[in-house]
Amino acid sequence: MLNKEDINLFNKKMREYSVLNYQVLESMADWVRVVDYEGNILYANKSMKDSVGNDIIGMKCYRAHGKTEPCGFCISRRSIETRETIQKEEVIMGKYFSVKSSPVLDEDGEVIAAVEVFRDVTRERKLELELIEKNTKMSNDLLFAKRLQNRILPKAGIYDNIKIEHLYKPCEMLSGDMFDVYYINEDNIGIYICDVVGHGVTASMMTMFVRQTMRAIKDDILSPSTALKELHKKFVALDLGSDKYFTIFSAIYNLKDKSFKYSNAGHNCIPIKFNSNEISLLKTNGFPISLIFNEVDYRENEINLKRGDNILFYTDGITEVKNIHGEEFGMERIIQIIEENKKDILNKIVYNVENFRWGEQEDDFAMVLMEVLN
Repeated sequence: MLNKEDINLFNKKMREYSVLNYQVLESMADWVRVVDYEGNILYANKSMKDSVGNDIIGMKCYRAHGKTEPCGFCISRRSIETRETIQKEEVIMGKYFSVKSSPVLDEDGEVIAAVEVFRDVTRERKLELELIEKNTKMSNDLLFAKRLQNRILPKAGIYDNIKIEHLYKPCEMLSGDMFDVYYINEDNIGIYICDVVGHGVTASMMTMFVRQTMRAIKDDILSPSTALKELHKKFVALDLGSDKYFTIFSAIYNLKDKSFKYSNAGHNCIPIKFNSNEISLLKTNGFPISLIFNEVDYRENEINLKRGDNILFYTDGITEVKNIHGEEFGMERIIQIIEENKKDILNKIVYNVENFRWGEQEDDFAMVLMEVLN
């Protein structure tokens, strides 16, 4: 430790040079101390003495914190060497402090010590740690929800005499796009694609409602238009607010006679029917599922499919992608890709969309391709 004579000499010089205003320093809530190049404490204000002890003057700076050896990176020594103001954060007696060290100059401009200011940031750091912990839990919950949302999607593959392929890509962790393929009975298969307004957690929860409802009514309803009317009725009963709505294109395919009945509740991405010879659109109108109307009727169309026919279902995350000029990808480009490619249609569409898009993906997208095998 320094002797009292050296400490008194330093304090005398500091008063003479008017470097420290003792009245200001003594009234500060932050800890303030002055240390020399060797780490000896030359001065400590009242706040620091009250917290650490009155006997710290002349003590090594690290020992005042209960440490047995110097810090690996001493900002005061660095500050004295470089004449820079340097800052770091350290834990002292279980509390977090932001420590700033600045050089102290004499009247000749020579660095004679460093003044350190300790600001207690424990509350802020604890709040940060709590926030990090909560964010970690939320991220883990979202990852679980994402896995769940992906796992409840229908499996790609063969369903009796049709083949199903699909691609699904949320713009965030969770998606507002949903599709499903399911057996209604031994003769009929249900298929739909749905697009909920927005994306993220709220939209994904609404897709769960759609899936649950459509599967709950499948055993009693063999009409897409009636299914959509019932879906609308159950959605209105939720009373979620006028800003919540979704579109859905729903169909039932009969495995025996290959009839394909379909209805549309505001889904503006018209499914595309194609084979090796022709391409057509499954156009039909209908209002989105929303609170605008208490009761809605939906139109139902029917076509007959044959071997080699394909139907592409998709959402506007494909067609509304914009390039650098603000031009949308549009349905016409999808049709052109279908015309120019006989295989791997979904991946070809995604490849072209990714090359067309300017910037990051801003909306969810989903595609389902149904092919009649025999």
